[in-house]
Amino acid sequence: MKDPSNGTYWFLLPLIAGFCSHLASSFTTGFSSRCGNRIGTLISIILRDVTGIPLWATGYLLAIKESAALIFQPGKIISGIGWALIVAGGLVIIVALASIRIRAAAPGRDDKLVDNGIYSVIRHPIHTGSGMEFIGIFLLWPTLKVAMAMIVGFAWILLQSWLEERDLNKRMPAYREYSGRIPRFFPHLFRKNI
Repeated sequence: MKDPSNGTYWFLLPLIAGFCSHLASSFTTGFSSRCGNRIGTLISIILRDVTGIPLWATGYLLAIKESAALIFQPGKIISGIGWALIVAGGLVIIVALASIRIRAAAPGRDDKLVDNGIYSVIRHPIHTGSGMEFIGIFLLWPTLKVAMAMIVGFAWILLQSWLEERDLNKRMPAYREYSGRIPRFFPHLFRKNI
């Protein structure tokens, strides 16, 4: 039986709009330079937390809801791995948010570098956790639309982290040295600290 919604890709509209809004939130230094620190922070909050995250999350939910034909049938093991990735990704995000606190939602020009806790192991744990969740969602709902959402999500993670690092280098002089010694998304598993 053919699913009539299988040919629609409306989920891409909020997904891409949300990721673009979230990307624009990476220009905290530029907003703060032009509008003052308080207004610059407010603009970043609106772009990331008010429009960005809710829109792309809606796009993901629509991709799941509109999907029909599975690329493969997830069994118990694949489903278990999917749920484990979602939970582990969520825990990574929670630990990261606890480390940077308000700076996650309201970045400002006067932020100080956080290089302890999970940030002593990877520079972008929130993006790592999001990537884990994107994979987990695909393993639970392995459809073409969810695969497309995951690919767009990974493109967003790469671009978002690149833009954030450019902004962080402007806001925090110590960030350049930090980024030279701490990996971006995955910890060095076999590297000994000297």
